[in-house]
Amino acid sequence: MDRQFGSPADGAGARPLCVADLRRAARARLAPEVWDFVSGGSGTESTLTANRAALDGVSVVPRALAGVERSDTAALLPGTPAALPLAVAPMAYQRLLHPEGELAAAAGARQARVPFVVSTISSTSLEEIAGVGADLWFQLYWLHDRGRVLDLIRRAEQVGCRALMVTVDVPVMGRRLRDLRNEFTLPSWIRSANLDPDGPSVAHERRPDESAVAVHTRTAFDPTLGWSDLEWIRERTRLPLVVKGILDPRDADRAVRLGAEAVVVSNHGGRQLDGAPASVTALPGVVEAVDGRGRVLMDSGIRSGTDILRAVALGADGVLIGRPVLWGLAAAGAEGVTQVLSILRTELEEALLLAGCADLADARTLRSFVSGTRG
Repeated sequence: MDRQFGSPADGAGARPLCVADLRRAARARLAPEVWDFVSGGSGTESTLTANRAALDGVSVVPRALAGVERSDTAALLPGTPAALPLAVAPMAYQRLLHPEGELAAAAGARQARVPFVVSTISSTSLEEIAGVGADLWFQLYWLHDRGRVLDLIRRAEQVGCRALMVTVDVPVMGRRLRDLRNEFTLPSWIRSANLDPDGPSVAHERRPDESAVAVHTRTAFDPTLGWSDLEWIRERTRLPLVVKGILDPRDADRAVRLGAEAVVVSNHGGRQLDGAPASVTALPGVVEAVDGRGRVLMDSGIRSGTDILRAVALGADGVLIGRPVLWGLAAAGAEGVTQVLSILRTELEEALLLAGCADLADARTLRSFVSGTRG
């Protein structure tokens, strides 16, 4: 890889006012193949595109004469009180974006007082990230070796993670054409710190017309994950269980009946089944199915405080933020992540006030419309 990071001046300008400003700065700094790895979706990227279009199609009806002077964005997420109704989503190999990788991103989350979700395939070990002092959740992929799965759960418990998030929508990695065309391969200094701490893996071996990262996941992940396996996990930890990758209300109902404290309505940011519905489109049905028996979070396409208000008005207890955090990380390390989360907080505070809401409980009483249908 000829270029990993640009110079600090690349993409520099005035202080960012929205996350799109940090997106532009990040794109200027990153090598094209890394940008594609972060930004791309699967297939024709129709679901990736639909996530944003669907959020733009959500209307929230503000209340007038509410007499609200200031808004409170505090939320209670699984195992964690937070200053905002959001957590930083689990994302792999963050040292691709910045030399400090997950350490810088976790520091930004700590500063913002929101949870940081550590990926199974992070480029920094769970233990090192825990040293930053952020409120951590651990995201778990189902591996062929159950002994390694249990070891990861125990490590998460030992470092004080507040929740265990099981991702259930990656039996195999979606076919991401940008990565295939780039023959995307991890550089030598990036490793899967939790799975391959001692040296290189197949993710470092370039193959014609293939993504080495996809080959690595095929080697490590077990595609046969089922409800009995989720129950096996539930029985082996007392951490709050969060099930990520739910779109069908029937799956949400079954997850909470099995003992999940929360589900995440997610299409993996448009990176798995191309043609799956936009997450926000699926959200109301999942909220109805859960019916208050657990928390409902949402990800995929959230880019502003207004988007967070949209999700909350449709019944979500919070959201996960993915790519915007990576943009901030690439643009300015921990400071860039802090900027992203600060922008989202400012935007959410203003959106709540403009909607006549003193807090998130008020926001859940707002009338909302998804693509012209009353929610």
